[in-house]
Amino acid sequence: MRIAKYFGHLIFILFLTVLTQVGGIVWLLSLYIAHKFKKKKRFVFPILYLVFSLAIIPPLASLAGREQLPLTRDELKPRNWIYPLLNRNYVTPELQKLLDDASTNLTKQGITITYLDASFPFIDGFSLLPHLSHNDGKKVDLSFMYKDKNGKLTNKKPSTSGYGTYVNKDNNQTNSYCKNSGYWQYDFPKYLTFGSRNDITFSKEHTRILIKELLSYHSTQKIFIEPYLKQSLGFENESKVKFHGCKAVRHDDHIHLQIK
Repeated sequence: MRIAKYFGHLIFILFLTVLTQVGGIVWLLSLYIAHKFKKKKRFVFPILYLVFSLAIIPPLASLAGREQLPLTRDELKPRNWIYPLLNRNYVTPELQKLLDDASTNLTKQGITITYLDASFPFIDGFSLLPHLSHNDGKKVDLSFMYKDKNGKLTNKKPSTSGYGTYVNKDNNQTNSYCKNSGYWQYDFPKYLTFGSRNDITFSKEHTRILIKELLSYHSTQKIFIEPYLKQSLGFENESKVKFHGCKAVRHDDHIHLQIK
């Protein structure tokens, strides 16, 4: 029984580490505190984890060269609280400055930048699963822009997670090509919406404005979107707007921004 218990803790530590990077360490610390002070770990862990995520990790990450993206700013904010709570909203100071400047400029046009996954707070090369490349603080996923049923710009998004609700669900030739080539995972994010809504529509105009703003910065290295969106948004001749390849997943539900 004791071996099974230790094995269960090990599996949970690995799970928390993969999901949040620091959760496994916090779990170990909560086990120690619960044992030392005779407290129930189911109460100790969430309190300790929140303290770490909100108060301890951000300054430590800053010392290590990563900055936490803002939590409550009107012009730059997470799709929902799950991204900061899982410590998946850290970037380099250079990317933070780009997003700060872009969001300040875009707010004049009524556009709010909504971010999704970025990177973990520590260690270059530590994978942010299920992403292939979000491991150095230089990448961040951003939501497209949408309009409500009255045709007005809205900050609402079509899925709870920000992923998996595609601009063109059924007529994406790249999706067909990649899946027929054996890349079964290409449209897997459709299972990761965690709930969706149908009362908003993709805003080509405002998404184009958002991407143009991101392209205006020298530090922008590349932007990934689906090839059909690159064409329909008018970026056919823009070398920084690229196809991400079949080994990744569809990018007609979000923008991938990467700096040098």
